[in-house]
Amino acid sequence: MKPIITKSLSSSTAHSKMINKNLTCHTGTPSNASQNITVTLDFLTEGTLRLSYKLTGDLTQIRVPKAQNSNAVDGLWQHTCFELFIAVEGEANYHEFNFSPSGQWAAYAFSDYRVISEWTLNQKPTITFVQTKEYLNLVVVIPVNDLDQSIAGKPIELGITAVIEANDGSHSYWALHHPLTHPDFHHREGFILSLNQG
Repeated sequence: MKPIITKSLSSSTAHSKMINKNLTCHTGTPSNASQNITVTLDFLTEGTLRLSYKLTGDLTQIRVPKAQNSNAVDGLWQHTCFELFIAVEGEANYHEFNFSPSGQWAAYAFSDYRVISEWTLNQKPTITFVQTKEYLNLVVVIPVNDLDQSIAGKPIELGITAVIEANDGSHSYWALHHPLTHPDFHHREGFILSLNQG
């Protein structure tokens, strides 16, 4: 049974109720480079979601994609990237977003577990990335009201995840919850952050 983290975000107080969570590294993919990944989530306005991913660790061991034009690109998960899975509670369909430090992004719709649906995001995410000697920080704002099926006012479930690539080409997989013995961000039991928008 998956652990459930439940929060309530009413329309009048959403901006003032930021949620802070820590991601955990899958035990099957330990990392010597990444020590901690924290995520801050906030609904800025109706239909707009902001997430801030902050990674600390030995940054000299982490392979960070170089800046590129902000375009939709497949395969970002093969390198360092930060991700979001979002679904309406009780519904099989869900969406996946990938955000790269390069500024590139990807957005997908699924009708069921790994069953991809035809869909194009009309308004691209806004990505800001800062890297210092101590941390990496990626902030993204996405228009969730642009999803192919509206989530407005509905209880939603989120899976917040990250893939970190080390300089030696190895990968560590981070999430709020890992339901399986191998990393699988699409598994619905990993969508443990429940938000009541009412």
